[in-house]
Amino acid sequence: MWWKLFFLLLYFFMLFILARFFEAIVWYETGIFATQLVDPVTLSFKKLKTILECRGLGYSGLAEKRDVRELVENSGELMQGELYSALKNEKEQVGSDSSTTFNGEMHFYELVEDTKDGIWLVQVIAQDRNPLLSTANWGKMVQKVSQFGIRTGTFNCSSDSRYCQKRGWMKSTLIMSVPQTNASKGKVMLKEYNGRRIETEHIFKWMTAHVASRIKTIRFSEQLMDDWYQMEKQPVKMFLFARLLQPPSFFSALSIKFTGRIEFIFVDVRNWDNTTCLDEIGVQQMPSYILKTPEGIYRYGNSTGEFISLHAMDAFLRSVQPEVNDLFILSLVMVNLMAWMDLFITQGATIKRFVVLISTLGTYNSLLIISWLPILGFLQLPYLDNFYEYSLKLLRYADTTTIASWVRADWTFYSSHPALFLSTYLAHGLLIDYFEKKRRCSNEDQNANNLEWLSSLWDWYTSYLVHPIASFQNFESDWDDDPNFLLERLAFPDLWLRPLVPIDYIKNLPTWKQKRIYMFLYLRITSCVQCVSKYVNNLSKTELH
Repeated sequence: MWWKLFFLLLYFFMLFILARFFEAIVWYETGIFATQLVDPVTLSFKKLKTILECRGLGYSGLAEKRDVRELVENSGELMQGELYSALKNEKEQVGSDSSTTFNGEMHFYELVEDTKDGIWLVQVIAQDRNPLLSTANWGKMVQKVSQFGIRTGTFNCSSDSRYCQKRGWMKSTLIMSVPQTNASKGKVMLKEYNGRRIETEHIFKWMTAHVASRIKTIRFSEQLMDDWYQMEKQPVKMFLFARLLQPPSFFSALSIKFTGRIEFIFVDVRNWDNTTCLDEIGVQQMPSYILKTPEGIYRYGNSTGEFISLHAMDAFLRSVQPEVNDLFILSLVMVNLMAWMDLFITQGATIKRFVVLISTLGTYNSLLIISWLPILGFLQLPYLDNFYEYSLKLLRYADTTTIASWVRADWTFYSSHPALFLSTYLAHGLLIDYFEKKRRCSNEDQNANNLEWLSSLWDWYTSYLVHPIASFQNFESDWDDDPNFLLERLAFPDLWLRPLVPIDYIKNLPTWKQKRIYMFLYLRITSCVQCVSKYVNNLSKTELH
Protein backbone atom coordinates (compact mmCIF):
# COMPACT_ATOMS: atom_id res chain seq x y z
CA MET A 1 0.00 0.00 0.00
CA TRP A 2 2.84 2.39 0.80
CA TRP A 3 4.37 1.79 -2.61
CA LYS A 4 1.07 2.67 -4.24
CA LEU A 5 0.84 5.85 -2.20
CA PHE A 6 4.40 6.73 -3.20
CA PHE A 7 3.65 6.15 -6.89
CA LEU A 8 0.47 8.24 -6.63
CA LEU A 9 2.29 11.16 -5.01
CA LEU A 10 4.97 10.84 -7.66
CA TYR A 11 2.26 11.03 -10.32
CA PHE A 12 0.81 14.22 -8.80
CA PHE A 13 4.27 15.73 -8.76
CA MET A 14 4.66 14.86 -12.44
CA LEU A 15 1.33 16.57 -13.19
CA PHE A 16 2.52 19.67 -11.36
CA ILE A 17 5.76 19.77 -13.37
CA LEU A 18 3.86 19.11 -16.61
CA ALA A 19 1.53 22.04 -15.95
CA ARG A 20 4.49 24.35 -15.39
CA PHE A 21 6.00 23.01 -18.62
CA PHE A 22 2.81 23.86 -20.55
CA GLU A 23 2.85 27.36 -19.09
CA ALA A 24 6.44 27.80 -20.22
CA ILE A 25 5.54 26.66 -23.75
CA VAL A 26 2.61 29.10 -23.94
CA TRP A 27 4.79 31.91 -22.67
CA TYR A 28 7.52 31.05 -25.20
CA GLU A 29 5.09 30.99 -28.13
CA THR A 30 2.79 33.88 -27.22
CA GLY A 31 4.69 35.77 -24.56
CA ILE A 32 1.74 35.78 -22.12
CA PHE A 33 0.77 33.97 -18.94
CA ALA A 34 -2.69 32.84 -17.84
CA THR A 35 -2.57 35.35 -14.97
CA GLN A 36 -1.68 38.24 -17.25
CA LEU A 37 -4.32 40.97 -17.32
CA VAL A 38 -6.21 41.71 -20.52
CA ASP A 39 -7.19 45.22 -21.53
CA PRO A 40 -10.88 45.10 -22.52
CA VAL A 41 -10.24 47.88 -25.03
CA THR A 42 -8.31 45.45 -27.23
CA LEU A 43 -11.16 42.92 -27.36
CA SER A 44 -13.89 42.75 -29.94
CA PHE A 45 -17.54 43.37 -29.18
CA LYS A 46 -18.31 39.65 -29.48
CA LYS A 47 -15.61 38.63 -26.99
CA LEU A 48 -16.80 41.25 -24.52
CA LYS A 49 -20.33 39.85 -24.71
CA THR A 50 -18.95 36.36 -24.17
CA ILE A 51 -17.21 37.52 -20.99
CA LEU A 52 -20.42 39.14 -19.72
CA GLU A 53 -22.41 35.98 -20.43
CA CYS A 54 -19.91 33.87 -18.48
CA ARG A 55 -20.09 36.28 -15.54
CA GLY A 56 -23.87 36.50 -15.74
CA LEU A 57 -24.38 40.17 -16.50
CA GLY A 58 -27.07 41.41 -18.86
CA TYR A 59 -26.14 43.62 -21.79
CA SER A 60 -29.40 43.79 -23.75
CA GLY A 61 -29.76 47.56 -23.31
CA LEU A 62 -26.12 48.33 -24.18
CA ALA A 63 -25.67 49.07 -27.85
CA GLU A 64 -22.19 50.61 -27.83
CA LYS A 65 -18.93 48.83 -27.23
CA ARG A 66 -17.83 51.42 -24.68
CA ASP A 67 -20.76 50.62 -22.39
CA VAL A 68 -20.12 46.90 -22.64
CA ARG A 69 -16.43 47.44 -21.89
CA GLU A 70 -17.23 49.50 -18.79
CA LEU A 71 -19.55 46.78 -17.55
CA VAL A 72 -16.75 44.23 -17.92
CA GLU A 73 -14.35 46.49 -16.03
CA ASN A 74 -16.86 47.15 -13.25
CA SER A 75 -17.45 43.43 -12.68
CA GLY A 76 -13.79 42.47 -12.24
CA GLU A 77 -10.35 42.30 -13.79
CA LEU A 78 -10.03 40.14 -16.88
CA MET A 79 -7.17 37.64 -17.20
CA GLN A 80 -5.94 35.63 -20.14
CA GLY A 81 -6.99 32.39 -18.49
CA GLU A 82 -10.57 33.57 -18.01
CA LEU A 83 -10.76 34.76 -21.62
CA TYR A 84 -9.49 31.41 -22.89
CA SER A 85 -11.95 29.48 -20.70
CA ALA A 86 -14.88 31.65 -21.79
CA LEU A 87 -14.15 31.18 -25.49
CA LYS A 88 -13.60 27.44 -24.98
CA ASN A 89 -16.88 27.01 -23.09
CA GLU A 90 -18.75 28.91 -25.78
CA LYS A 91 -17.60 26.42 -28.41
CA GLU A 92 -18.35 23.39 -26.24
CA GLN A 93 -21.87 24.53 -25.35
CA VAL A 94 -23.06 24.50 -28.95
CA GLY A 95 -25.48 21.58 -29.26
CA SER A 96 -24.87 20.32 -25.72
CA ASP A 97 -28.21 21.05 -24.06
CA SER A 98 -29.16 18.43 -21.46
CA SER A 99 -32.46 18.74 -19.65
CA THR A 100 -34.41 16.43 -17.35
CA THR A 101 -37.88 15.18 -18.26
CA PHE A 102 -40.06 14.60 -15.19
CA ASN A 103 -42.48 11.69 -15.29
CA GLY A 104 -44.60 12.49 -12.25
CA GLU A 105 -45.02 14.07 -8.84
CA MET A 106 -42.50 11.92 -6.98
CA HIS A 107 -39.82 12.46 -9.61
CA PHE A 108 -40.39 16.21 -9.45
CA TYR A 109 -40.31 16.22 -5.66
CA GLU A 110 -37.09 14.20 -5.38
CA LEU A 111 -35.12 16.33 -7.82
CA VAL A 112 -36.59 19.81 -7.39
CA GLU A 113 -38.33 20.27 -4.05
CA ASP A 114 -35.94 18.05 -2.12
CA THR A 115 -32.84 19.80 -3.51
CA LYS A 116 -31.87 22.25 -0.79
CA ASP A 117 -28.70 23.78 -2.23
CA GLY A 118 -29.43 24.28 -5.92
CA ILE A 119 -31.54 26.17 -8.44
CA TRP A 120 -33.96 24.58 -10.88
CA LEU A 121 -35.71 26.06 -13.92
CA VAL A 122 -38.64 23.90 -15.03
CA GLN A 123 -40.82 24.44 -18.07
CA VAL A 124 -44.34 23.26 -17.29
CA ILE A 125 -46.37 22.23 -20.33
CA ALA A 126 -50.08 22.29 -19.58
CA GLN A 127 -52.30 19.50 -20.83
CA ASP A 128 -53.30 19.96 -24.46
CA ARG A 129 -51.30 23.21 -24.61
CA ASN A 130 -48.15 24.37 -26.36
CA PRO A 131 -45.02 25.09 -24.28
CA LEU A 132 -44.22 28.67 -23.32
CA LEU A 133 -40.81 28.48 -25.00
CA SER A 134 -40.24 26.81 -28.32
CA THR A 135 -37.72 24.02 -28.66
CA ALA A 136 -35.06 26.36 -30.05
CA ASN A 137 -35.55 29.03 -27.37
CA TRP A 138 -35.65 26.41 -24.61
CA GLY A 139 -32.34 25.01 -25.86
CA LYS A 140 -30.80 28.48 -25.72
CA MET A 141 -32.17 28.96 -22.23
CA VAL A 142 -30.70 25.66 -21.07
CA GLN A 143 -27.28 26.58 -22.44
CA LYS A 144 -27.41 30.01 -20.83
CA VAL A 145 -28.31 28.92 -17.31
CA SER A 146 -26.38 25.63 -17.18
CA GLN A 147 -23.04 27.44 -17.04
CA PHE A 148 -24.07 28.84 -13.64
CA GLY A 149 -24.94 25.45 -12.18
CA ILE A 150 -28.68 25.92 -12.71
CA ARG A 151 -30.40 22.65 -13.59
CA THR A 152 -33.30 22.53 -16.01
CA GLY A 153 -36.20 20.20 -16.66
CA THR A 154 -39.53 19.79 -18.41
CA PHE A 155 -42.77 18.71 -16.72
CA ASN A 156 -45.56 17.63 -19.05
CA CYS A 157 -48.92 17.70 -17.31
CA SER A 158 -50.20 14.90 -19.52
CA SER A 159 -48.02 12.50 -17.50
CA ASP A 160 -49.53 13.61 -14.14
CA SER A 161 -52.56 15.87 -14.59
CA ARG A 162 -53.65 15.51 -10.96
CA TYR A 163 -50.42 17.08 -9.68
CA CYS A 164 -50.75 19.99 -12.13
CA GLN A 165 -54.28 20.66 -10.88
CA LYS A 166 -53.02 20.48 -7.31
CA ARG A 167 -50.34 23.08 -8.09
CA GLY A 168 -52.66 25.24 -10.17
CA TRP A 169 -50.69 24.87 -13.38
CA MET A 170 -53.56 25.33 -15.78
CA LYS A 171 -51.42 27.02 -18.44
CA SER A 172 -47.90 26.54 -19.69
CA THR A 173 -45.40 28.45 -17.60
CA LEU A 174 -41.88 28.51 -16.15
CA ILE A 175 -41.11 27.53 -12.55
CA MET A 176 -37.92 28.39 -10.68
CA SER A 177 -37.01 26.75 -7.36
CA VAL A 178 -34.59 28.43 -4.95
CA PRO A 179 -33.88 27.89 -1.23
CA GLN A 180 -36.19 30.00 0.90
CA THR A 181 -33.78 30.77 3.74
CA ASN A 182 -30.03 31.12 4.23
CA ALA A 183 -29.94 28.10 6.51
CA SER A 184 -28.33 24.92 5.28
CA LYS A 185 -30.85 22.38 3.95
CA GLY A 186 -33.74 24.80 4.39
CA LYS A 187 -37.08 24.90 2.63
CA VAL A 188 -37.47 25.47 -1.10
CA MET A 189 -39.83 27.98 -2.66
CA LEU A 190 -41.23 27.84 -6.19
CA LYS A 191 -41.46 31.04 -8.24
CA GLU A 192 -43.64 31.28 -11.34
CA TYR A 193 -42.75 33.52 -14.26
CA ASN A 194 -45.51 36.07 -14.83
CA GLY A 195 -43.78 38.30 -17.37
CA ARG A 196 -45.35 39.16 -20.67
CA ARG A 197 -42.19 38.92 -22.74
CA ILE A 198 -40.89 35.42 -23.29
CA GLU A 199 -37.49 36.25 -24.71
CA THR A 200 -34.52 34.40 -23.27
CA GLU A 201 -32.82 37.56 -22.01
CA HIS A 202 -35.88 38.77 -20.08
CA ILE A 203 -36.42 35.39 -18.46
CA PHE A 204 -32.77 35.32 -17.43
CA LYS A 205 -33.09 38.80 -15.91
CA TRP A 206 -36.11 37.62 -13.94
CA MET A 207 -34.12 34.68 -12.58
CA THR A 208 -31.04 36.69 -11.66
CA ALA A 209 -33.15 39.32 -9.91
CA HIS A 210 -34.78 36.71 -7.67
CA VAL A 211 -31.50 34.98 -6.89
CA ALA A 212 -29.69 38.27 -6.21
CA SER A 213 -32.42 39.30 -3.76
CA ARG A 214 -31.24 36.54 -1.42
CA ILE A 215 -27.80 38.16 -1.09
CA LYS A 216 -27.36 40.74 1.61
CA THR A 217 -26.84 44.12 -0.06
CA ILE A 218 -25.05 47.06 1.61
CA ARG A 219 -25.43 50.54 0.13
CA PHE A 220 -24.18 52.79 2.98
CA SER A 221 -20.78 53.02 4.64
CA GLU A 222 -22.22 52.97 8.16
CA GLN A 223 -23.99 49.73 7.42
CA LEU A 224 -20.74 48.28 6.08
CA MET A 225 -18.76 49.11 9.20
CA ASP A 226 -21.42 47.65 11.46
CA ASP A 227 -21.50 44.44 9.48
CA TRP A 228 -17.72 44.22 9.09
CA TYR A 229 -16.97 44.27 12.82
CA GLN A 230 -20.04 42.36 13.88
CA MET A 231 -19.36 38.98 15.48
CA GLU A 232 -21.80 36.45 14.11
CA LYS A 233 -22.13 32.71 14.02
CA GLN A 234 -20.99 32.65 10.40
CA PRO A 235 -17.23 33.37 10.59
CA VAL A 236 -16.52 33.23 6.84
CA LYS A 237 -17.91 35.94 4.55
CA MET A 238 -17.42 36.74 0.89
CA PHE A 239 -17.70 40.44 0.03
CA LEU A 240 -18.07 41.95 -3.43
CA PHE A 241 -17.29 45.66 -3.66
CA ALA A 242 -18.39 46.94 -7.07
CA ARG A 243 -20.16 49.73 -8.91
CA LEU A 244 -23.00 47.55 -10.14
CA LEU A 245 -26.76 47.55 -9.80
CA GLN A 246 -26.77 43.90 -8.71
CA PRO A 247 -24.11 41.22 -8.29
CA PRO A 248 -23.15 38.98 -11.23
CA SER A 249 -25.11 35.77 -11.65
CA PHE A 250 -22.16 33.52 -10.87
CA PHE A 251 -21.77 35.28 -7.50
CA SER A 252 -25.46 34.79 -6.74
CA ALA A 253 -25.35 31.14 -7.80
CA LEU A 254 -22.41 30.50 -5.47
CA SER A 255 -24.31 32.05 -2.58
CA ILE A 256 -26.94 29.32 -2.94
CA LYS A 257 -24.37 26.58 -3.39
CA PHE A 258 -22.58 27.54 -0.16
CA THR A 259 -25.71 28.19 1.87
CA GLY A 260 -24.97 27.71 5.55
CA ARG A 261 -21.19 27.69 5.07
CA ILE A 262 -20.26 31.11 3.65
CA GLU A 263 -22.24 34.33 3.79
CA PHE A 264 -22.20 36.36 0.56
CA ILE A 265 -22.51 40.14 0.81
CA PHE A 266 -22.74 42.64 -2.05
CA VAL A 267 -21.53 46.20 -1.39
CA ASP A 268 -22.81 48.77 -3.89
CA VAL A 269 -20.36 51.71 -3.92
CA ARG A 270 -21.77 53.62 -6.88
CA ASN A 271 -22.94 56.61 -4.83
CA TRP A 272 -20.18 56.65 -2.22
CA ASP A 273 -18.27 59.90 -1.92
CA ASN A 274 -16.32 59.07 1.23
CA THR A 275 -14.09 56.00 0.82
CA THR A 276 -12.32 56.28 4.18
CA CYS A 277 -14.06 53.20 5.51
CA LEU A 278 -12.88 51.21 2.49
CA ASP A 279 -9.28 52.19 3.16
CA GLU A 280 -9.73 51.25 6.79
CA ILE A 281 -10.77 47.68 6.01
CA GLY A 282 -8.14 47.24 3.29
CA VAL A 283 -10.13 47.64 0.06
CA GLN A 284 -7.85 49.54 -2.32
CA GLN A 285 -9.45 49.08 -5.74
CA MET A 286 -12.78 48.48 -7.41
CA PRO A 287 -14.13 45.93 -7.96
CA SER A 288 -12.78 43.69 -5.19
CA TYR A 289 -13.69 40.20 -4.07
CA ILE A 290 -12.72 39.96 -0.40
CA LEU A 291 -12.87 36.79 1.69
CA LYS A 292 -13.15 37.68 5.37
CA THR A 293 -12.20 34.96 7.85
CA PRO A 294 -11.33 34.99 11.57
CA GLU A 295 -7.67 34.84 10.50
CA GLY A 296 -7.86 37.98 8.35
CA ILE A 297 -8.86 39.05 4.85
CA TYR A 298 -7.87 37.55 1.52
CA ARG A 299 -8.27 39.37 -1.79
CA TYR A 300 -9.46 36.95 -4.41
CA GLY A 301 -7.94 37.40 -7.86
CA ASN A 302 -4.29 38.03 -7.05
CA SER A 303 -3.04 34.43 -7.31
CA THR A 304 -2.77 31.85 -10.06
CA GLY A 305 -6.05 30.52 -11.40
CA GLU A 306 -8.28 32.92 -9.44
CA PHE A 307 -10.50 34.07 -12.29
CA ILE A 308 -13.82 35.90 -12.09
CA SER A 309 -15.85 32.84 -13.02
CA LEU A 310 -18.09 30.27 -11.40
CA HIS A 311 -15.78 27.25 -11.61
CA ALA A 312 -12.64 29.07 -10.43
CA MET A 313 -14.30 30.69 -7.41
CA ASP A 314 -16.15 27.47 -6.62
CA ALA A 315 -12.86 25.55 -6.46
CA PHE A 316 -11.38 28.26 -4.23
CA LEU A 317 -14.29 28.33 -1.78
CA ARG A 318 -14.50 24.54 -1.64
CA SER A 319 -10.88 24.35 -0.59
CA VAL A 320 -11.27 27.11 2.00
CA GLN A 321 -14.55 25.93 3.53
CA PRO A 322 -15.15 22.30 2.50
CA GLU A 323 -17.99 20.12 3.62
CA VAL A 324 -17.83 16.47 4.60
CA ASN A 325 -19.08 15.35 1.20
CA ASP A 326 -16.17 17.14 -0.52
CA LEU A 327 -13.64 15.39 1.71
CA PHE A 328 -15.30 12.03 1.12
CA ILE A 329 -15.21 12.45 -2.67
CA LEU A 330 -11.56 13.51 -2.49
CA SER A 331 -10.66 10.45 -0.42
CA LEU A 332 -12.67 8.23 -2.77
CA VAL A 333 -10.77 9.52 -5.80
CA MET A 334 -7.41 9.11 -4.05
CA VAL A 335 -8.16 5.56 -2.90
CA ASN A 336 -9.33 4.43 -6.34
CA LEU A 337 -6.31 5.97 -8.03
CA MET A 338 -4.12 4.04 -5.60
CA ALA A 339 -6.04 0.83 -6.27
CA TRP A 340 -5.64 1.16 -10.03
CA MET A 341 -1.88 1.17 -9.52
CA ASP A 342 -2.17 -2.58 -8.90
CA LEU A 343 -2.90 -3.05 -12.59
CA PHE A 344 0.67 -1.98 -13.35
CA ILE A 345 2.48 -3.19 -10.24
CA THR A 346 1.19 -6.76 -10.56
CA GLN A 347 3.29 -8.83 -12.96
CA GLY A 348 2.27 -11.91 -14.89
CA ALA A 349 -0.77 -12.83 -16.94
CA THR A 350 -3.30 -10.20 -17.99
CA ILE A 351 -6.17 -12.01 -16.28
CA LYS A 352 -4.13 -12.13 -13.10
CA ARG A 353 -3.69 -8.36 -13.22
CA PHE A 354 -7.43 -7.74 -13.52
CA VAL A 355 -8.29 -10.26 -10.82
CA VAL A 356 -5.89 -8.55 -8.43
CA LEU A 357 -7.25 -5.14 -9.50
CA ILE A 358 -10.87 -6.10 -8.81
CA SER A 359 -9.90 -7.55 -5.45
CA THR A 360 -7.97 -4.40 -4.52
CA LEU A 361 -10.79 -2.09 -5.61
CA GLY A 362 -13.30 -3.99 -3.52
CA THR A 363 -11.03 -4.12 -0.49
CA TYR A 364 -9.98 -0.46 -0.57
CA ASN A 365 -13.48 0.91 -1.14
CA SER A 366 -14.93 -1.28 1.59
CA LEU A 367 -12.27 -0.15 4.04
CA LEU A 368 -12.85 3.47 3.04
CA ILE A 369 -16.58 3.29 3.70
CA ILE A 370 -16.05 1.45 6.99
CA SER A 371 -13.48 4.07 8.04
CA TRP A 372 -15.81 6.97 7.26
CA LEU A 373 -18.67 5.66 9.42
CA PRO A 374 -16.98 6.35 12.80
CA ILE A 375 -15.62 9.65 11.47
CA LEU A 376 -19.15 10.84 10.68
CA GLY A 377 -20.24 9.74 14.13
CA PHE A 378 -17.43 11.64 15.85
CA LEU A 379 -18.12 14.81 13.87
CA GLN A 380 -21.65 14.93 15.28
CA LEU A 381 -20.41 14.99 18.87
CA PRO A 382 -20.64 18.46 20.46
CA TYR A 383 -17.31 17.98 22.22
CA LEU A 384 -15.42 18.05 18.92
CA ASP A 385 -16.58 21.51 17.81
CA ASN A 386 -13.30 23.10 18.85
CA PHE A 387 -11.32 20.43 17.03
CA TYR A 388 -13.42 21.00 13.91
CA GLU A 389 -12.87 24.77 14.08
CA TYR A 390 -9.11 24.42 14.53
CA SER A 391 -8.97 22.00 11.60
CA LEU A 392 -10.77 24.49 9.36
CA LYS A 393 -8.45 27.24 10.56
CA LEU A 394 -5.36 25.24 9.58
CA LEU A 395 -6.98 24.39 6.27
CA ARG A 396 -7.66 28.07 5.55
CA TYR A 397 -4.07 28.95 6.35
CA ALA A 398 -2.84 26.30 3.92
CA ASP A 399 -5.33 27.05 1.13
CA THR A 400 -4.53 30.76 0.96
CA THR A 401 -0.89 30.14 0.03
CA THR A 402 0.67 30.39 -3.42
CA ILE A 403 1.23 26.63 -3.69
CA ALA A 404 -2.45 26.01 -2.97
CA SER A 405 -3.43 28.40 -5.78
CA TRP A 406 -1.18 26.45 -8.16
CA VAL A 407 -2.81 23.19 -7.10
CA ARG A 408 -6.30 24.63 -7.67
CA ALA A 409 -5.28 25.96 -11.07
CA ASP A 410 -3.88 22.56 -12.05
CA TRP A 411 -7.04 20.85 -10.79
CA THR A 412 -9.17 23.15 -12.96
CA PHE A 413 -6.91 22.60 -15.95
CA TYR A 414 -6.82 18.79 -15.79
CA SER A 415 -10.52 18.49 -14.95
CA SER A 416 -11.33 20.45 -18.11
CA HIS A 417 -8.97 18.17 -20.11
CA PRO A 418 -9.83 14.63 -18.92
CA ALA A 419 -8.13 13.00 -21.92
CA LEU A 420 -4.81 14.53 -20.89
CA PHE A 421 -5.28 13.36 -17.31
CA LEU A 422 -6.06 9.77 -18.35
CA SER A 423 -3.23 9.61 -20.87
CA THR A 424 -0.67 10.83 -18.34
CA TYR A 425 -1.96 8.34 -15.77
CA LEU A 426 -1.62 5.53 -18.31
CA ALA A 427 1.89 6.64 -19.25
CA HIS A 428 2.86 6.76 -15.57
CA GLY A 429 1.45 3.27 -15.07
CA LEU A 430 3.35 1.88 -18.05
CA LEU A 431 6.57 3.29 -16.63
CA ILE A 432 5.85 1.57 -13.32
CA ASP A 433 5.15 -1.67 -15.19
CA TYR A 434 8.45 -1.39 -17.06
CA PHE A 435 10.54 -0.88 -13.94
CA GLU A 436 8.68 -3.65 -12.11
CA LYS A 437 9.52 -6.05 -14.92
CA LYS A 438 13.17 -5.07 -14.69
CA ARG A 439 13.15 -5.57 -10.95
CA ARG A 440 11.45 -8.98 -11.13
CA CYS A 441 13.26 -10.31 -14.17
CA SER A 442 14.38 -13.44 -12.27
CA ASN A 443 10.84 -14.40 -11.25
CA GLU A 444 9.35 -17.18 -13.38
CA ASP A 445 5.73 -16.46 -12.46
CA GLN A 446 5.61 -13.31 -14.55
CA ASN A 447 6.29 -15.32 -17.73
CA ALA A 448 3.15 -17.44 -17.34
CA ASN A 449 0.40 -16.81 -19.85
CA ASN A 450 -3.32 -16.52 -19.12
CA LEU A 451 -4.09 -20.24 -19.57
CA GLU A 452 -1.25 -21.33 -17.32
CA TRP A 453 -2.24 -18.91 -14.60
CA LEU A 454 -5.91 -19.95 -14.80
CA SER A 455 -4.85 -23.60 -14.67
CA SER A 456 -2.76 -23.02 -11.56
CA LEU A 457 -5.61 -21.07 -9.99
CA TRP A 458 -8.04 -23.91 -10.72
CA ASP A 459 -5.64 -26.49 -9.29
CA TRP A 460 -5.30 -24.50 -6.11
CA TYR A 461 -9.08 -24.06 -5.87
CA THR A 462 -9.86 -27.76 -6.33
CA SER A 463 -7.10 -28.70 -3.89
CA TYR A 464 -8.60 -26.34 -1.35
CA LEU A 465 -12.06 -27.88 -1.78
CA VAL A 466 -10.85 -31.47 -1.42
CA HIS A 467 -8.01 -30.93 1.08
CA PRO A 468 -8.77 -27.72 2.96
CA ILE A 469 -5.83 -28.26 5.32
CA ALA A 470 -3.25 -29.71 3.02
CA SER A 471 -3.84 -27.05 0.35
CA PHE A 472 -1.95 -24.54 2.46
CA GLN A 473 0.97 -26.92 3.01
CA ASN A 474 3.70 -28.13 0.73
CA PHE A 475 3.10 -31.83 1.46
CA GLU A 476 2.32 -34.29 -1.29
CA SER A 477 -0.94 -36.20 -0.94
CA ASP A 478 -2.36 -39.35 -2.48
CA TRP A 479 -4.81 -37.25 -4.49
CA ASP A 480 -1.99 -36.03 -6.73
CA ASP A 481 -0.86 -39.61 -7.48
CA ASP A 482 -4.19 -41.40 -7.80
CA PRO A 483 -7.32 -39.64 -9.16
CA ASN A 484 -9.50 -42.45 -7.77
CA PHE A 485 -8.49 -41.61 -4.24
CA LEU A 486 -11.64 -39.54 -3.68
CA LEU A 487 -13.89 -42.43 -4.75
CA GLU A 488 -12.11 -44.77 -2.35
CA ARG A 489 -12.63 -42.33 0.49
CA LEU A 490 -16.32 -42.11 -0.32
CA ALA A 491 -16.62 -45.92 -0.42
CA PHE A 492 -14.91 -46.41 2.96
CA PRO A 493 -16.06 -43.77 5.46
CA ASP A 494 -13.50 -44.85 8.05
CA LEU A 495 -10.79 -43.45 5.82
CA TRP A 496 -12.07 -39.93 6.53
CA LEU A 497 -10.68 -40.29 10.04
CA ARG A 498 -7.19 -40.91 8.77
CA PRO A 499 -4.98 -37.83 8.57
CA LEU A 500 -4.28 -36.42 5.12
CA VAL A 501 -1.00 -34.88 6.16
CA PRO A 502 1.84 -37.42 6.52
CA ILE A 503 3.01 -37.96 10.07
CA ASP A 504 6.56 -38.96 9.14
CA TYR A 505 7.75 -35.55 10.22
CA ILE A 506 7.44 -36.70 13.87
CA LYS A 507 10.52 -38.87 13.42
CA ASN A 508 12.51 -35.83 12.38
CA LEU A 509 11.65 -33.76 15.44
CA PRO A 510 14.65 -32.92 17.69
CA THR A 511 15.12 -35.11 20.79
CA TRP A 512 17.31 -34.90 23.88
CA LYS A 513 18.91 -37.84 25.79
CA GLN A 514 18.78 -37.52 29.58
CA LYS A 515 21.74 -38.91 31.53
CA ARG A 516 21.26 -41.11 34.64
CA ILE A 517 23.29 -38.88 36.90
CA TYR A 518 20.78 -36.08 36.46
CA MET A 519 17.98 -38.41 37.50
CA PHE A 520 19.99 -39.63 40.51
CA LEU A 521 20.65 -36.10 41.71
CA TYR A 522 17.02 -35.21 41.26
CA LEU A 523 15.90 -38.16 43.41
CA ARG A 524 18.43 -37.42 46.16
CA ILE A 525 17.44 -33.79 46.39
CA THR A 526 13.78 -34.71 46.54
CA SER A 527 14.34 -37.18 49.39
CA CYS A 528 16.33 -34.60 51.36
CA VAL A 529 13.58 -32.07 51.04
CA GLN A 530 11.04 -34.59 52.29
CA CYS A 531 13.20 -35.43 55.34
CA VAL A 532 13.62 -31.80 56.27
CA SER A 533 9.91 -31.18 56.02
CA LYS A 534 9.15 -34.18 58.30
CA TYR A 535 11.68 -32.97 60.87
CA VAL A 536 10.13 -29.52 60.96
CA ASN A 537 6.66 -30.96 61.45
CA ASN A 538 7.76 -33.18 64.36
CA LEU A 539 9.57 -30.29 66.01
CA SER A 540 6.48 -28.10 65.88
CA LYS A 541 4.34 -30.84 67.45
CA THR A 542 6.83 -31.30 70.34
CA GLU A 543 6.76 -27.60 71.19
CA LEU A 544 2.99 -27.62 71.31
CA HIS A 545 2.94 -30.47 73.87
